Amino acid sequence: MDSDRSHLLVVVRDAGGEVVGTMQLTLLPGLSRSAATRLQVEGVRVSPSERGSGLGAAMFAWAHAWGHERGASLAQLTTDLSRADAHRFYERLGYVATHAGLKRPLD
Repeated sequence: MDSDRSHLLVVVRDAGGEVVGTMQLTLLPGLSRSAATRLQVEGVRVSPSERGSGLGAAMFAWAHAWGHERGASLAQLTTDLSRADAHRFYERLGYVATHAGLKRPLD
């Protein structure tokens, strides 16, 4: 992943060096939306000790700026349907559930 400029693994550490946040960012060129580049956000995790501190919102603000600087015009993410708190958080950041996602294992 490190050698591909379309991917970035973000790790946030607290003052003591403990990992308190992660996210994976990927730039995806596409055919739809006039060949728009999308910022795909995955693997978002914030330590329970940091939830409610503003860290998650700061991580997303930084991620959105990173994607925009690299030509992305849309940010998108997927989240497990059971994560109701995460859904509320994403909606507060302006994300809208516009599509249904489907997955299939590749055996």
